[in-house]
Amino acid sequence: MKIQSSAVRLFTAGLLAFALAVAASGCTSETTPKQADATKTASQPVASESTQGKAIAAIVRKAMDTYQLRAAIVRVTKGDKVVTTQAFGNSMDGLPASTDMNFRNGAVAFAYVSTLLLTYVDQHKVKLDDTINKWLPELPESDKVTLKMLANQTSGYPDFETDDGWTAAFNTNPFQIFTYDQRIKYAFDRPMQFAPGTNWSYAHTNFMILGKILSMVGKAPLDKLLKKNVLDPMGLTHTAAFSSAYIPDPVLHSYSAERRVQLKIPDGSPFYEEATSFNPVWGNPDGAAETTTITDLTTTAQAVGTGKLLSKSSFHAMTDPNLLGFGQKQDGCLPSCFTQVDGYNYGLGIVRSGSWITQNPLVGGYGATEAYLPSQKVSIAVVTTFKEGAFNCQGVQANSSDILFRLIGAYTSPQDAPPMPKTQAPTGCH
Repeated sequence: MKIQSSAVRLFTAGLLAFALAVAASGCTSETTPKQADATKTASQPVASESTQGKAIAAIVRKAMDTYQLRAAIVRVTKGDKVVTTQAFGNSMDGLPASTDMNFRNGAVAFAYVSTLLLTYVDQHKVKLDDTINKWLPELPESDKVTLKMLANQTSGYPDFETDDGWTAAFNTNPFQIFTYDQRIKYAFDRPMQFAPGTNWSYAHTNFMILGKILSMVGKAPLDKLLKKNVLDPMGLTHTAAFSSAYIPDPVLHSYSAERRVQLKIPDGSPFYEEATSFNPVWGNPDGAAETTTITDLTTTAQAVGTGKLLSKSSFHAMTDPNLLGFGQKQDGCLPSCFTQVDGYNYGLGIVRSGSWITQNPLVGGYGATEAYLPSQKVSIAVVTTFKEGAFNCQGVQANSSDILFRLIGAYTSPQDAPPMPKTQAPTGCH
């Protein structure tokens, strides 16, 4: 269970778990019985914005009971029209969640980093096939690993986050900051997972290195480069990077049981702690550990999903299902080595799920998903926090924000609903 307990902190753990479920049992873009119950009016014409908002609220409230959610904030847009923006539940006991609250955006920043990379490609500063020995020759296989391999998770570099030593260090003190050099050491204390470009495996290491290189290319700290070249041009007004666990007010508070296994809490014994101030800097490139709001999350979905800042060729390189069918299971690379399928295939810093372009971080007690359907110009953003009953006996929870996005997507776009997993993570520890 070491990998499973570690994987709960993966920024994409929820969708990775979804991908593994897809790989094992298949998935469907058709409405499942659970979807049909939550979205039984999906095939009916939507009469008004109020009607849509009420229907989405009903979906959210049912999911909050099913998946033991403490809070959920949801925003849906179609083109320039806001369909609904709503908050449900409590941030803290006695403090209701509100639509202006700030939260961590985790791997959504990977889409920003990839956008910056492709901006530099469009400016002819770099090429996707450039090998990284130009900047970091000391790294393993640096003359074979390319910028593209870092961005699409095919480098073969081990994920420092799955190292037992790193897991123990984090769980002992989740408030500490892990430096770039510390994370590099944890990553490369182990051998390469596979030869560069021959398989697929999710690794925070890739984006940590990519961020380092982009700061060298841009000759400035990554946070400044992202703000100037990505965040501001996208129109993001409440997304910012911090080098600590700081979150601006008002704060959506988070709660977790992810340290249960490491702390040897017996099965059936209560364990639940506030995780709002767990330090998130370890999971992103230096300068890309960010907070955001639900409004900026939908703006991001639309900007990334339309290629607002990119050339046509770079947009397709980022978002097309170029890895569909690529990758395979491999001994010593479980569970993160697997074949890319329609329900989950990785682009450059984004995930394709059916026709939807997504990211869905799960970090420090927060689950969040942003998604865009280009054919209907629909943006969906969801953030969730969890009650104690959401966690199983390994301290693992489903990324219910991702499930909520899929249920809402089935309602808003029944003819092109997001694929749904046939199996989902169990809840509760008894």
